Amino acid sequence: MQSQRLFSAAFFSAALLVSQNLSAASCCGGGSASSLILPKVGQQMIDVSLDLESYDGFWNSDAVHVEDPPGSSLNQTRLNLGAGFRLSPNWQASVVLPYVWNDNQYAGFSTATHGAGDAVASIWYEAFDEITCVYKVNSIADLKPSIYYGLSMTLPTGVSPYGDVRNSFDITGRGFYRLDASLLLDKTVFPWNATFQYSYGVYLERPVNREYGNYVEPYDKNLGDRSLLMLSFGYSDQTETLGTITYTLAYSELEEKTGEIEGQLDPTGGLEKTSLAFTVAFANFDKNWIYKLTYNKATDGKNFPATDIVSVGVSHVYF
Repeated sequence: MQSQRLFSAAFFSAALLVSQNLSAASCCGGGSASSLILPKVGQQMIDVSLDLESYDGFWNSDAVHVEDPPGSSLNQTRLNLGAGFRLSPNWQASVVLPYVWNDNQYAGFSTATHGAGDAVASIWYEAFDEITCVYKVNSIADLKPSIYYGLSMTLPTGVSPYGDVRNSFDITGRGFYRLDASLLLDKTVFPWNATFQYSYGVYLERPVNREYGNYVEPYDKNLGDRSLLMLSFGYSDQTETLGTITYTLAYSELEEKTGEIEGQLDPTGGLEKTSLAFTVAFANFDKNWIYKLTYNKATDGKNFPATDIVSVGVSHVYF
């Protein structure tokens, strides 16, 4: 049971990380901002992406990589549907709705399930009035970045370990509400772009009376606070049709502290993950269509699976 809990916690932390970090346009339509954020002059945006994730063992609580049993094949596919809406010149909101397919073989056990994942609703404040992208730095003022402050709520709309589920391979969500506060800095000096994002999330405690379909003595549980740090650097080429192709390399660190059960530390909780991602994005001349291809590889972790993720997506912006 302990290994099952470990796998399920790590499995869906990876899923949530990807669903919240959809590639999008920057304030001027061609950068590498890491969340579903409208360009400064955009009014609405629709984003669709497909994540193909495969697992190759996991890092245990001592950060030692452990191989899966021979013949194992662990895979998850996620379809993420996102939309962004401008509320006022400096405020915007977005929502991401994932749908998850699990297809797994592990130690002679096979399962294939699907269902909704955990949805995420966000609101962002743009702490700048004019587009900050420049072609040349003539003064210190030209180095001012685009600054975003965000609040996101993760909603437990997926199938969690605390519902009518047979095992960890069937779950599609964590089963907890989580509130995240985020700071995002984005700066483009053509053809270069840099982004910094830091998020801190707090889960809301919930009662539990069921684990993997089995009723248990009721108790209160909470997951540990969650932090995400991301840095990315990009370079853009202009095409003959005046579109742009942007190449972005991103580094991220995810940490979730040890949670609590009835006010006591949960010995099975807590996780860490470090990853690298490379993205190629094409934006047309009008910057209203953006096509993206990303490869994300987990490079280190604790209580977390070793994953490879290939994501393809498209965004359409309405100005």
